Amino acid sequence: MKKVVLIGVSGFVGNAILNELLERGHEVTAVVRHPEKVKAENPRLSVVGMDVEDSARLTDACKGHDAVISAYNPGWGNPDMYEDTLRVYPKILNAVKASGTGRLLIVGGAGSLFVKPGVRLVDTGTLPEAWLPGVKSMAKFYLETLVHEQDLDWVFFSPAANLGNLQPGVRTGKFRLGKDDLIVDEKGDSFISVEDYAMAMVDELEQENHHKERFTIGY
Repeated sequence: MKKVVLIGVSGFVGNAILNELLERGHEVTAVVRHPEKVKAENPRLSVVGMDVEDSARLTDACKGHDAVISAYNPGWGNPDMYEDTLRVYPKILNAVKASGTGRLLIVGGAGSLFVKPGVRLVDTGTLPEAWLPGVKSMAKFYLETLVHEQDLDWVFFSPAANLGNLQPGVRTGKFRLGKDDLIVDEKGDSFISVEDYAMAMVDELEQENHHKERFTIGY
C-alpha cells in the first residue's frame, strides 16, 4: 500500500484514478476545491478541500506521502484555461518538491506526442479548436518546464489522442505503452478508455518503471 495525494479527484480522469487507487488498497488524500463533489466513501480516503494555488497548504498536505498524482485541470469550459494551467502547474510542482515527497505523476496531454518525425500532434491542425487551450498549455508546461526538472522524480503520462469510455466502469487491461510517439491502432485511431488509463497510472505508481520522463498509452 502506498500513501498518495490525488489532485483533481472530482474530474473525469481524477475520479477514475481514485476508484483504481481505492480498489487496489492504497491510502488516498484527495485534494479538491469542492469536497462536496467527491462521492466516494472509503476508510482509506481523506478529502481535503483547498485551492491548489495555496502553496503552503498544498505543501503541508503532501508531506508524509509516497507520491502525488496530479489530474489538475482548470476546466475545459474555462476561457482562461491556457493561462491558468501555465500558472498553476509550476506551483503544484514546487509544492511537491517543498513537501519532501519524492515522486510526482502527472496526467499529461497528448499534444506534445509525435505523429511522425518532427511533427507533434498539436501542430497537425486536426484537433478541435475547443481543445487547443488545454492541449497547448500542457505541451508548453511539459516541454519548457518539466523536462528541465532535475530535483524531483516526475513522470508525465500522456493518454491517447482520444480519452473516453468503452463501457463505463470497465477496464480491459489490454493496452500498449510507448514513449514519445502517439499510439494508433491498425485503423489509425488513437484511443484509450479512462479506466485503462487509470489502471496504467496506478501500475506506474506501484512499479515505478519511468523516471523523469514521459510515457504514453493506447490500444
